[in-house]
Amino acid sequence: MGAAAAAFGLTAATLTGCGSDGEDEVTLSLVAADYDVDGGQSSRAYWDGLVAEFEKKHKGIKVDVRIEPWTNVDRTVQEMVDAGRAPDIAQIGAYADYAADDKLYDVDQLLSLGTMTNFLRPLAVAGEHRRTQYGMPFVASTRLLFYNKKLFDEAGIEEPPKTWNELRDAAEQLKDGTKAVYPYALPLGPEEAQAETLNWMISAGDSYTVAGSGYTINSERNISTVTWVKENLVDKELTGPVTPGQLNRKEAFAAFARGEVGMLNGHPSLLRIAAKAGIELGTVAIPGPEGKPQHAMGVADWIMAFKENGNRAEIGKFLDFVYTDENVMAFAAQNNLLPVTTSAFDAMREDPKYRELKGFLDELPDSVLPPVGKTSWASVSADLKKNIGRAVAPGGNPKAVLDGIDKKAEEAEQAEE
Repeated sequence: MGAAAAAFGLTAATLTGCGSDGEDEVTLSLVAADYDVDGGQSSRAYWDGLVAEFEKKHKGIKVDVRIEPWTNVDRTVQEMVDAGRAPDIAQIGAYADYAADDKLYDVDQLLSLGTMTNFLRPLAVAGEHRRTQYGMPFVASTRLLFYNKKLFDEAGIEEPPKTWNELRDAAEQLKDGTKAVYPYALPLGPEEAQAETLNWMISAGDSYTVAGSGYTINSERNISTVTWVKENLVDKELTGPVTPGQLNRKEAFAAFARGEVGMLNGHPSLLRIAAKAGIELGTVAIPGPEGKPQHAMGVADWIMAFKENGNRAEIGKFLDFVYTDENVMAFAAQNNLLPVTTSAFDAMREDPKYRELKGFLDELPDSVLPPVGKTSWASVSADLKKNIGRAVAPGGNPKAVLDGIDKKAEEAEQAEE
């Protein structure tokens, strides 16, 4: 979930997270990511409003917020930690390395029982490192199959696909009967290849790992899945003029907004992008080999609390406030994303104003997330981004590529132990 950004600098004293304006006053520091895809100030406005309301109710606690673009925020926090100036709270993309280095409070040290037990179960589990939860989900998303209704009409496709074979057949009709540049856009470029690949693996009933255990990237089912994609979509020239390994998600979304894509897997922010471009679209569950799969892929961004400044009680009070239904709903709705708590999820699902998100919401409670609790996941994800495109390229060997990725994953996991 990347975004364009504006960074707001704070003084070095503020960023230590332990500044005090009075003997009994604590100043917390928070570094947060900018989600405003239009380059505006909506993330800043959200946090400013939330902090102002919190400080009214908690006179002894101040909160200084630094907003960083997604391209910088993880690096910024890492540099602060390395320099011995960890923020009290970070809202970024990954938590596992900090948890493994014993730099974070675990969740039950921070949150009230009501807040801690209100997280949607798949997201809470994904926030665990070695069976203890350190990562608190902030916002989430799932994926659906997007399709261009105008192109479907031109191709004579009456119903969106429910199975892989139907998806292939629809892509062939789009190729033959329309000017679609990408009958099915398959972004396996380095931006987010690991997510597109996981979509396909989950839809076939597998994943990158066995629950609670090691990597299974080269399982027979995963090899069969990638082989199907290569033989039925790529080899048949149904994925457009750019080889999948060179197509990034950002460009695939932009092509969809230009009316050049018949189908692709997308997350909720594509709704807004397409609407601004005047594209009439439909969404359905991502097809499986024989129909709708049991699970879909979920993605979350994370909040974590650092021990360095020792402000555990104050951090806990602030985070309990962050996770009230009003605040969770406000940020999710503002950014076309999904709430991470059960109560806010239920409220959004029942509110007709969010009906365009219903399909995404339906998938979230049973979603499968990448293995973000493994410290090895960062290197494994990077290897997937770099190499998975070769598996479907002309002359590519899915088994050989997946075997190579899995071997490196197992080595990285052994180094983690």
